[in-house]
Amino acid sequence: MNIEDYKTKLQKFYSNYSYLVSFAVLFIIATAINPRFLTYTNLSTLLKQAAIIGIVALGMNLVIIAGMIDLSVGSMVALTAGLGVLVLNHTGSIFLMLIFSMILGTFLGLFNGLLVTKGRIAAFIVTLATMSAYRSIIVQLGQGGPFSVAREKFDSFRIIAAGETFLIPNLAIIFVLITAAITIVMNQTKFGRYVYAVGSNEHAAKLTGINVDFIKTMTFVITGFLSGISAFLLASRLTSITAPNAGMGFELDAIASVAIGGTAMSGGRGKIAGTFLGAIMLQMINNILVIANIPPFLEGLVKGIIIILAVLFQSKKK
Repeated sequence: MNIEDYKTKLQKFYSNYSYLVSFAVLFIIATAINPRFLTYTNLSTLLKQAAIIGIVALGMNLVIIAGMIDLSVGSMVALTAGLGVLVLNHTGSIFLMLIFSMILGTFLGLFNGLLVTKGRIAAFIVTLATMSAYRSIIVQLGQGGPFSVAREKFDSFRIIAAGETFLIPNLAIIFVLITAAITIVMNQTKFGRYVYAVGSNEHAAKLTGINVDFIKTMTFVITGFLSGISAFLLASRLTSITAPNAGMGFELDAIASVAIGGTAMSGGRGKIAGTFLGAIMLQMINNILVIANIPPFLEGLVKGIIIILAVLFQSKKK
């Protein structure tokens, strides 16, 4: 095998697994900059922070692979979490709150999907509008104030997000299980293959008999469902949802996680494992920024740069 063959294989590997290389580089940098990076406390906190955003990002990944975008995920999380706390306080049942959160999230995602597919409105416009609408609803319902978990349910509810199983944070376990489930769906089912087909070439997908509208709608439904789970976990972690701020910036963090994970922002290509590591890498970057004494107000700038660089890199791989 000559040098050119090795170079071709190396390029192919890097094209398919660039997120692994990025993760390794960031891990080395974070370890070198922060002597406490590998401590249990720091890693546990990092995984907890990555999990809630990461679950949302998994849904965002499906929407982006299908060639669209969802800007409403942060507002969906806020609306679902706030109303979920009301359900918990009224019924006293954590289980009913979970069911409610998943159903409401699914409904909000379905609403987005139907507006895109049946209303024939661009996903960017639809989710930009619902981002504002969902946020306005929960702010109005709470009159700008917080939705706080009742004292009698505080400890039993908080332990869901704060607890650990065999020294592994519950949030990390849930994140891994959901990632595994979405990976199976995308790699082992017709639906997963159809999502990639629609994102690669929607017209060709229609000609092969794929119900494109159904596939698109379902990516929004799954995103809403996962946002509902994320909302439940966020409420458990915070125990008080401030309507104007809850979930704020989740859409940017989710998109950044997907981009860092190597998914093509133009659709048709991407790995679930990449988004899983992308969410963790995003928190590693935040960790590095804190250690480097970068002002927190500049975090948005850094995330914006990351997204631009990731998209530029994806364009170079075509």
